[in-house]
Amino acid sequence: MTDAPDTPDTIQEPRCWSDGRWTAQVIKNEDDDGWAVSMTLKGEAEPALVGPWTMGRDKKNPKPLDVSAFHTLVKTASEVVRRHEQQLHAQLNKSVHITTADGQRLRVALAIVPDEEGATATLSAQDDLGEEVARASAPPTFKLTPASAAAWAEGGFQRVR
Repeated sequence: MTDAPDTPDTIQEPRCWSDGRWTAQVIKNEDDDGWAVSMTLKGEAEPALVGPWTMGRDKKNPKPLDVSAFHTLVKTASEVVRRHEQQLHAQLNKSVHITTADGQRLRVALAIVPDEEGATATLSAQDDLGEEVARASAPPTFKLTPASAAAWAEGGFQRVR
């Protein structure tokens, strides 16, 4: 199997490697005499990962990037991005399980949609079969707890203010 032909996005230099999606850049560490490497995803202004980089044999210059180091850095930076996305999803999507006064078991979910002009939020309730029984808008600051979900259900699933 051969490598894909070089494209304008492919760079393989001692201090800069790119596969068109990720770019690894070896940079001078401003905090000390060492070196650091940054991993930036195409289209992003900030690196997803910055970490220490190994000194070369002369103990002055950085070790050059190579294919195995680049692949390891891509894997690590991808994992950082994935964890960040999972954390953001968890912050914006919460759910609790409640049992109403009449014995109905519900899963109540709060979904927040961030927006520069103002976030919005939606409360929804699903029965044990996953069928939606109610949906209403809520303020993005709404705190979803079993007690607040039960109060919403007992109040007739009205819009939360």
